[in-house]
Amino acid sequence: MSVFAHPFMQYALLGALITGLAAPALGTYLVQRRMALIGDGIGHVALTGVAVGLLTRGEPVLTAMLVAAAGAVAIEVVRARGRTTGDIALAVMFYGGIAGGVFLVNLSPSYTNANLIAYLFGSPLTTTTADLWLMAGLAGGILAVSLGLRPWLFAVCHDEEYARVSGLPVRALNLVLAVTTAVTVTVAMRAVGLLLVSALMVVPVATAQLLARGFRTTQQLAMGIGLVVSGAGIVVAGVFDTAPGATIVLLAIAAFVAASIAVAAWRRLRPRWAPGDAGVVVEPTEVVRE
Repeated sequence: MSVFAHPFMQYALLGALITGLAAPALGTYLVQRRMALIGDGIGHVALTGVAVGLLTRGEPVLTAMLVAAAGAVAIEVVRARGRTTGDIALAVMFYGGIAGGVFLVNLSPSYTNANLIAYLFGSPLTTTTADLWLMAGLAGGILAVSLGLRPWLFAVCHDEEYARVSGLPVRALNLVLAVTTAVTVTVAMRAVGLLLVSALMVVPVATAQLLARGFRTTQQLAMGIGLVVSGAGIVVAGVFDTAPGATIVLLAIAAFVAASIAVAAWRRLRPRWAPGDAGVVVEPTEVVRE
């Protein structure tokens, strides 16, 4: 009998696909802005939100989203005012978030190691119908912002000063991006966990940058890669009984390595076929353009 004959596996697959589509859509802006690791910092702050939910016997997903959004706004305000560097602010949020989360989780009367591990490394097999509806709603908001505001968000992430001179509401767009990042972390929390969420936001984008030219194409390809590795990760986890979140991330990294090898081989062979025009391929570290 197929493992997907069980409803919990179907829910896990749907939840992973939702996450795989939404996370790279937002992650493309973070990579463009060279803030790829901010998802880690917000993920650690979200752990404090989870702890608050467990401690108050509330809904951990909602409290995680609220606390993560507050943390994302705080770091954006600090960064914009220039009182400290973004790296320092991110480090403070990173360590403070995980320390506060672990401290509060241990005070919760319903605390177990299983609870903590599920939030840290994901637990898609426990996804319920209510979780799916919540994830779908939040992912819809993420996609609406990521795709609907793409020209303006791209302008801000590519050159903030130029965007400001052009009359764009830079501060408001930065805050929208920060809050949407927090929501993305919350959506991905169930599928890959708070410690691995940044990988799903960044690695598919890095892979897409190897293969695509232009911001729009890179974003679309990253979303496709996110869908494929998320779905394949659940399938592999179901068949071989592996950790779903870790499996998804490892498949994403495998795709990046495979793309890197393929691009390197193509560059070595292409000049022999077309000496006059070796072509241009976007490097992972390059800033892609709209």
